[in-house]
Amino acid sequence: MADEKVSFDTGDVAFQIICTGLVWIMTPGLAYFYSGMARSKSALSLIMVCFIAIAVVSVQWWMFGFSLTFSETSKNGLIGDFQYAFGRHMNGPNDALPFVPTLPISVFACFQMTFAIITAGLIFGGPAERMRVLPTIVFIFIWTTVVYDPIAFWSWSENGWLRKLGSVDFAGGTPVHIASGAAGLAYSIVLGKRQGLGKEKFKPHNLSNVFLGTALLWFGWFGFNAGSALGANARAGMALLTTNLSTAVGGITWVLIDYHREKKLSALGFCSGAVAGLVGITPGAGFVSPCPAAAIGFITACVCNFGIKIKDKIGFDDALDVFGVHCVGGITGNLLTGIFSQRYIQDLDGALSYKEQGGWIDGDWNQLLYQFIGCVSGFCWSFCLTFIILKVMDMIPGLRIRVERDAEVFGVDQSEMGEVAYDYVSYSQADLMNMASAVNMNNNLPVESVEQLPQIVTEKDIASKS
Repeated sequence: MADEKVSFDTGDVAFQIICTGLVWIMTPGLAYFYSGMARSKSALSLIMVCFIAIAVVSVQWWMFGFSLTFSETSKNGLIGDFQYAFGRHMNGPNDALPFVPTLPISVFACFQMTFAIITAGLIFGGPAERMRVLPTIVFIFIWTTVVYDPIAFWSWSENGWLRKLGSVDFAGGTPVHIASGAAGLAYSIVLGKRQGLGKEKFKPHNLSNVFLGTALLWFGWFGFNAGSALGANARAGMALLTTNLSTAVGGITWVLIDYHREKKLSALGFCSGAVAGLVGITPGAGFVSPCPAAAIGFITACVCNFGIKIKDKIGFDDALDVFGVHCVGGITGNLLTGIFSQRYIQDLDGALSYKEQGGWIDGDWNQLLYQFIGCVSGFCWSFCLTFIILKVMDMIPGLRIRVERDAEVFGVDQSEMGEVAYDYVSYSQADLMNMASAVNMNNNLPVESVEQLPQIVTEKDIASKS
C-alpha cells in the first residue's frame, strides 16, 4: 500500500491482465488433460474437481490467501498475516506492492491467484478414479491455506526465509510443482490402489482430450512464465523463448525415448514430455538463456520418463503421474536452475528479480545447495501436511475420501455426480464381472443382462442411500 501518488504503467497492466487470463485457461486445459488420461467412467469427475479448484481457491484467495502469501507486514519468514484479508488495502488508486510498483495490487493478486488455482487442480491426478468429489471442496480450502500459501511465501515474499537464503524460483518450481506432486503422492498413498491395478492394463480413454489439454497448457504457460517477470520487458520475452524451447525439446525427447523402447511413436509420450519440459523450465525461465533451456527440457524429460516408473517399483498408485512429472520435474528444474542461472538474464529486468544470484555457470557454487534446500523443504512440508489433512478428514463423518468398492467399479462419475462425460461409457469385461459381484448377481449372466449392469448398480446405490 502506497502513501503517495503511484503512476501505474499501462503497458505492464495490460500485459499482466492478459497473462492472468492465459494462466487461468491452464486449469481447464489440465481438466481436459486429466480426463483424457483417465478411463471414461471417471472422466467427468476430473473435470469437475479442476473447476471446483477454480471456485474454492478464488474465494480463499480473496478471504486471506493472498494476504498470507504476500503481506509486507509479516516478518517471521514463514507465513504472512492478514494485512490484505478480504480485499483490504487493495481498492485504492495508489495501492501497489513495493516490489511491483507499476501494477495495481488487485491485478497482481489476480495473477497470483491463478497460480494457486492450478496448483490445487494438479493434485488430483494422483488420487484419480477412486476419490470422492464432495470432500475435495474442504480439502482444497484447507490445503491451499496451510500448504500452498506458506511455501509460496517462503519462495516469493521479500520476507520469505527461502528467498532470503538465496533460493531462486522464477515461476513456481517449488510452490506449484513440487508441492502439488508431493500432495498427489500423499493422496495416492492414503487412498490406496485402484481396484484391478496390475491385473488390468489401464489406458487413457481419449487422447484427443489429452492433446487439447496439452495445447491449452502450453499456450497458458506462456503467461505463467513470461508473466512472472511482472512487466512487459525483455526478461519476459526471454522467459517466453526459454519456455517454448524447453517444451519442444521435452516433447521430442520423450517420444524418442519411447520409440527406442517400443518402436512406436507415442502421442501420450509427446504430451507427457511437453508437460515435463514446461515443468522443468518453470523455476528458471527468467534466469537461464536459450541453450540451457534446451538442456533443461532434455534432461527433465529423461528424468521424468524414468520418474513415472518409480510408482511400479515402490508400489503406490499415482494414477496420472502427477508425482512422476510434476514433483520429479520440479525438483529437476530447480536443481538445474542452480547450475544454469545467469546474472545477465536477470539484468534484462523484471519486478520480481534476484539481482545477486547466478548459478554454477556464473561461478556461484552455493546456488545449487540453496536450490536443494528449497526442494527438500517444499516436498516435506507438502507431503506431511497433506497426509495429516487427509487422515483427519477421513475420520470425519461425511468427509470420507474414497468411494465405495462398487462405486469405483462402475465409475466415480455415476456414483458421485449421477452424470457421465458421455452418453455411452465403455466398461471392460472385468468391470462388468465386478459389478455383478457387487450386487450379488450370478457372474454367468447372458450378455444382454451384463450390459445392463451399470444401470442396475446405479439404481441399487440410489436405493441404498434413500
